[in-house]
Amino acid sequence: MLINGKKITGFIILIALFNLFGCSSTKRSGEPVATKDDYVMEANGDSDSGTAGPLKTVFFAFDSSVLRGEAQEALDANIEYLQEHHQMELEIEGHCDERGSAQYNLALGERRARVVYDYMVANGVDSLKLNFISYGKEKPVSFGHNRESWSQNRRANFVVKKLR
Repeated sequence: MLINGKKITGFIILIALFNLFGCSSTKRSGEPVATKDDYVMEANGDSDSGTAGPLKTVFFAFDSSVLRGEAQEALDANIEYLQEHHQMELEIEGHCDERGSAQYNLALGERRARVVYDYMVANGVDSLKLNFISYGKEKPVSFGHNRESWSQNRRANFVVKKLR
């Protein structure tokens, strides 16, 4: 391709090299950090994608914000990890399946995130290291329209906001 009689191939190569090596001396947000435990930990990584170390997403029954046994077990493991890595700050995201109105699901997602927050604080996590938000049905991890997909979307997950 010619622009003003000159090939732009060199320009494209220069841009590609700059993007590849340009700011390599600074740490970029979201870049994986290897931990001593062999987990992947990223700034803004989340438990849904496995980029929040060993932190586990917790799941809820339909139309419920009650922590069941398996959810409490996952939270207990998360709490233990956070107590060993006290420098971390997390955001707890509350989510719902696609059924119900947007307003109803925002409120239910908030109750889910809040119950996780309350459980963690009651079990020794510093409240200043946590915050929570509801996304209702706006951020599904499974896009099917069946029971299996819905059960995967009824959750509270964790996002790493600060590593150190």
